[in-house]
Amino acid sequence: MPHELTAGEIASIQDEIRHRESVVTPQCIAEVQRTRAFGDLSENDEYRTAKRELNRNYSRIRYLKNLLQNGVMVEYTSDGDEIGLFDKVTLWDEDYEEERIITLVTHLRADVLNDRISKDSPLGQALMGHKVGDRVTVQVNETSAYTVEIRDLEKGEDDRSSSVN
Repeated sequence: MPHELTAGEIASIQDEIRHRESVVTPQCIAEVQRTRAFGDLSENDEYRTAKRELNRNYSRIRYLKNLLQNGVMVEYTSDGDEIGLFDKVTLWDEDYEEERIITLVTHLRADVLNDRISKDSPLGQALMGHKVGDRVTVQVNETSAYTVEIRDLEKGEDDRSSSVN
């Protein structure tokens, strides 16, 4: 299944590729050349580190280009009072009696530690299209589920504030 990419994600990926090819790659190559001059390559940790960084950079460029080549551009829209992509949602977890604020994002930008939840996750799928005041059951797997209440909704947009993973 191809990756779904928003226009903002496509622009971010293109920007990162340009930066890596025009800035990071020349810096890495210069560092490889500088450390190569240190002598015996079999005992040259600086050289191995520089080569590893150059290879990581090339790998990231290949990954990003592959995303663009195999991705499908999508647009997500939702009514003004329904939860959609890039919206900030305040939830009340009834089991833990605590409030949580999350932002729904595409899976390429998901970052659970920073409350950026994928629309494809069980929580994201359960919330999409619902409204403030709704109680939603999140089916984690066949035997586990929990309920959240939607307390607030702040409409968002693809502001490119987070990088593509």
